[in-house]
Amino acid sequence: MSILLETSLGDIVIDLEVDACPHTCKNFLKLCKVYYYNLNAFFNVSKDFIAQTGDPTATGMGGECASAYIASQASSSKSSSEVPRYFVPEIIPRLKHTKKGTVSMAVAPAADGQTLGCGSQFFITLADNISYLDGKHAVFGHVVEGMETLDALNDTYVDEAGRPLKDVRIRHVVVLDDPYPDPDGLVVPPASPTRPPDADQGHARIAEDEDPLAELPEEEAEEARRKKAAAASALTLEMVGDLPFANVRPPENVLFVCKLNSVTRDEDLELIFSRFGKIMSCQVIRDKKTGDSLQYAFIEFDKKEDAEQAYFKMQNVLVDDRRIWVDFSITFGQITPTVTHNGTDEGEGLLDEMTSRSADSIAMRATMIGEGGGSTIWSSTPMTIERPDETLITANEPVHLRPTDEGTETETADGTGNATENPVTPDARAVLVHLLDKCVGSV
Repeated sequence: MSILLETSLGDIVIDLEVDACPHTCKNFLKLCKVYYYNLNAFFNVSKDFIAQTGDPTATGMGGECASAYIASQASSSKSSSEVPRYFVPEIIPRLKHTKKGTVSMAVAPAADGQTLGCGSQFFITLADNISYLDGKHAVFGHVVEGMETLDALNDTYVDEAGRPLKDVRIRHVVVLDDPYPDPDGLVVPPASPTRPPDADQGHARIAEDEDPLAELPEEEAEEARRKKAAAASALTLEMVGDLPFANVRPPENVLFVCKLNSVTRDEDLELIFSRFGKIMSCQVIRDKKTGDSLQYAFIEFDKKEDAEQAYFKMQNVLVDDRRIWVDFSITFGQITPTVTHNGTDEGEGLLDEMTSRSADSIAMRATMIGEGGGSTIWSSTPMTIERPDETLITANEPVHLRPTDEGTETETADGTGNATENPVTPDARAVLVHLLDKCVGSV
């Protein structure tokens, strides 16, 4: 008669000594049949000695025999306290712990006037000739398959109490043959338990399916680091008030269009982009005081699919003698509060259109140079800030933006690779300096 233990380290097949130890084998088989051992941990592993399990509490102090368990589950008038917790062990002199893989019931020591007894705990020997256990514990079976699993169990790292640092559990028990009739009151559960019985004991262990030494591929590890840094930056911007909350996401049906000609109007863009679908709004952003175009706009489509089609089709298209740049919006226009600069509301409206679009791109930075060429470019390209000194840029000083990726040729407003003069207007500059200082300060 055999049973199969499916453990987290592999399978173990045990042959039972049903003729020599009928009572012990019956107790073990009935506990297996009601899934008593499922998800039990090996809580005591001693190298080249034994591996012990069968205690639902994983403390070495729990467990009970099959009759006590059945009585505790039954709704009869007979109190479960009247049924002994242990049964008398069957210690057969000829059955010794001479071979690796010997299976024995752990005999509980006598206490409070009680006799020695066996409950549910059992152990498997991990070495040959452990004569110390002979006559003290009840041998009732032998491992016939799965010696490699016992070797893996023997090599497990354990703590000072002998419990494996990485959980080793009995995932399932399969009764291959049961010659004994079921006792009265035995009810087989409809399914195996899904939660370890010692989950509430507070044992901090490495999960059985977790590999603490596993390392992600370099690309995945770098992506994880970037996401972690972006989340930290987003939280910083939320704390300083530049974001309403850290995990905010922009709408997916709004496009950002830049490098426009200053003469391009709202209705011009709406007419051009309306070929892709219904447009809910189209706005060229203008200076608050002068009304001059800031040469970028936002276009809101009715459907996300229409915005995606426009993004792919309109990139680098010539509009009013300028090749435009199209990207998805990085705005939280309806939920981002106004930021003041030097006591004025210069950031109103403009801040709504320039806030970073998500935690993944929140660490957007820009290079600000006070001299030389460059073109006004606003996109999700990562940028860094450079200023020759700590003084704020004056209203009469032109400001240019450029990507910081070395070796990448930047297309300027006139559609060539040459730098053209295209400064940010003074009012936009003040808010831009404020935003960039905060973004760079949080990176």
